[in-house]
Amino acid sequence: MNLSQIALHRAALALLPAAILAGCATFQATPEETVQKRAAEYWKARQAGDFKQVYELSTPSYRKLRTYEQFRAQFGGSVGIASAEVTKVTCEPQKCVAKIKIGARPALPGMKLGTIPMYVDETWLLEDGRWWHYQEI
Repeated sequence: MNLSQIALHRAALALLPAAILAGCATFQATPEETVQKRAAEYWKARQAGDFKQVYELSTPSYRKLRTYEQFRAQFGGSVGIASAEVTKVTCEPQKCVAKIKIGARPALPGMKLGTIPMYVDETWLLEDGRWWHYQEI
């Protein structure tokens, strides 16, 4: 190996850690992708009636103020969810808004209304380095 080949080899080795780190950065999900996934988890849990999981996706600050039992009493008897789809997520540094298309089954005794399409915007907040569903108190 001559001196120019050795210098080229050393330069390539010096750039290798930066190239590896740059490659890892491409695998980082954007806030929009992260909230899209978490919102889909949230609505899948809602649809399945898994209110413990729904509660666990609420902000830590909400969970400090409300117990699971209080949450369940407030939201446990809501409208049945036939389907839910996260259609769009828009983010700011600490807050995202997820647009959700819901197929709702209203529980009205004696009436068969079928599934009614609804659209909701829900807020997701960045707390403790993770995205959480904002729940009003």
